[in-house]
Amino acid sequence: MTLDPNFIDLKSVPCPLNVVKCKLALEKLSNEDILLVELDKGEPEIMVKSTLENMGYKLDIVKSEKDWIRFEIKYEFS
Repeated sequence: MTLDPNFIDLKSVPCPLNVVKCKLALEKLSNEDILLVELDKGEPEIMVKSTLENMGYKLDIVKSEKDWIRFEIKYEFS
């Protein structure tokens, strides 16, 4: 387990709890910070991606494994 505030492992965390945890983690960071999030593929990946993109965040895939994915999340300035 890591204590890095810029990384959260949400593998095996069900929807919509993983979306809520991502939002809470992003609220603790400045707009310039980057958050790394690991999620299960499928519904968790889709829900987190669509919700955060609608909130103005940009998600880039950093790593993609068979069952999980790692996103780099940063605020997209207008």
